[in-house]
Amino acid sequence: MPITDILEQNKRLYGDDVCLVEINPELKETQRVTWRDYDLMQPTPSPYHRREITWNVFDEKANRFANLLKSRGIKKGDKVAILLMNCLEWLPIYFGILKTGAIAVPLNFRYDSSEIEYCVGLSDTSVLVFGPEFIGRIEAIADRLSHNRLLFFVGDNCPSFAESYNVLTANCCSSFETVPLTDEDDAVIYYSSGTTGFPKAILHKHRSLMHAARVEQKHHGQTKDDVFLCIPPLYHTGAKMHWMGSFLVGGKAVLLKGTTPEVILNAVSAEKCTIVWLLVPWAQDILGALDRGELKLSDYKLDQWRLMHIGAQPVPPSLIRRWKAVFPDHLYDTNYGLSESIGPGCVHLGVENIHKVGAIGVPGFG
Repeated sequence: MPITDILEQNKRLYGDDVCLVEINPELKETQRVTWRDYDLMQPTPSPYHRREITWNVFDEKANRFANLLKSRGIKKGDKVAILLMNCLEWLPIYFGILKTGAIAVPLNFRYDSSEIEYCVGLSDTSVLVFGPEFIGRIEAIADRLSHNRLLFFVGDNCPSFAESYNVLTANCCSSFETVPLTDEDDAVIYYSSGTTGFPKAILHKHRSLMHAARVEQKHHGQTKDDVFLCIPPLYHTGAKMHWMGSFLVGGKAVLLKGTTPEVILNAVSAEKCTIVWLLVPWAQDILGALDRGELKLSDYKLDQWRLMHIGAQPVPPSLIRRWKAVFPDHLYDTNYGLSESIGPGCVHLGVENIHKVGAIGVPGFG
């Protein structure tokens, strides 16, 4: 089935349940944020700025953006690029693109202007959706980009060379007439930067995305009750495919903007996260802060945290031995993948192979 069917299923089964939370330590706790008619702020023990949406709202936002794209002539097979930092808008925009039958093109937020222009040109992108962090980079190439592309800005104070996503989608219908899709329809173009020049485009079908979701759920056993803490960027197959294991079962995810030990442990505690994917430096920083007495585990609610997994780079066995000494009840898994092979599900150690820490693992599910 196409991956969009899972969103429809989650809306039907779990519509009023919270599905996504955004936590941003860079914004003050007292700042309130509304997403048009929806007041998304909820009481929370977190000291940080927080927004959340339910599956109903997720699907509605995806539908509104799908209708906007359709009204501008975007059709099946067209490409729509996303250049956003992790935020609540990211995934509804992604699924709004897929609902139209168009192909989503996530872009690395580290790209400079020339790389952005190269990637949207290589993919023959018709629409670029971007956030406030990228105004300067887009402005430098706006004349060339806007010549034959639509530019949609997500945020307040829309620049003159773009159109406001917030204003436009507010006036779009919250339901969408389904476009027929199959497993073999193209869904997304990811870019693999590599080390030999400009990024290389990788095309995936809906079948690939569905397999990624099943692989992740098979590896880590997500249930509806699990809460996944997502820190890495959503443009990357790693973060996206790990999230899709939770997406498959209707579980909640927390998008965290921040990588300091205190921010991570506070998010795990406040949001009752059960699954956390860390990169090696973040895990090392947490252990270092605990060793130095800068943080105390007793200050946080961490009993529910059941799985820590790492990937994307070599993992020192000594790091995992230290981690297990501090968190003896954690399951652990090392994940390895390629953007060409549905992200992190290519090879994994497996939670049952903790005695083999240091090995890269075994072939992933399927």
